[in-house]
Amino acid sequence: MFDGKAVSSVGADGDVARLCALYDRLLGQPGAALEREAESELKALAKVFDLDADCPAVELWPYVRAVLVRQAPAETSSASPQAAAVVPRTILLVEDDAEAAAALTEALDAAGHRIVGPFHSAEAAEAATALHPIDVALLDIHLSGEATGVDLARSLKARWGVPVVFLSGDVSAAAANAELAAAMVIKPYTGRDVLDALARLEPAS
Repeated sequence: MFDGKAVSSVGADGDVARLCALYDRLLGQPGAALEREAESELKALAKVFDLDADCPAVELWPYVRAVLVRQAPAETSSASPQAAAVVPRTILLVEDDAEAAAALTEALDAAGHRIVGPFHSAEAAEAATALHPIDVALLDIHLSGEATGVDLARSLKARWGVPVVFLSGDVSAAAANAELAAAMVIKPYTGRDVLDALARLEPAS
């Protein structure tokens, strides 16, 4: 949701601004209706942000907009950051921004999670996944190797059934691949944003 790198065709701010301009205009008048493609993208965004995609578009957009703009769903934004109990997980971290990876690793470790990584390429991460039981994967979409975070998410789900959280500013790419993700955190993110997203996932079995 998500990326600040040159490899991203649309930066986080530009992508969010585009979506806000589009849906604010389309849904800002009584009786407004979306074309099928725009409605499909909105529902995909709702799914990747763990919102009810079955709601009418005009009701759904304010919640999706809140996630895009404020990083947290409206219904949970007033909750205390410590409100959700931490479920310790083994987490695969794939993030090619070294500074972001180091800060997130520290935050996850302090919260009681075990981190496998961080890795900056999908190839290295997938090799590690074969050696460790992973509860959830945190994946940047744009990585330094040939394969993308989307490619890795597809492989992790198909081979091991690992749930994925996208960490990216490329909202459009995440929406286009919403079926692969349990959630998304938009860049630039904080450790608290990621921990909150993990807390909203189903507990590890």
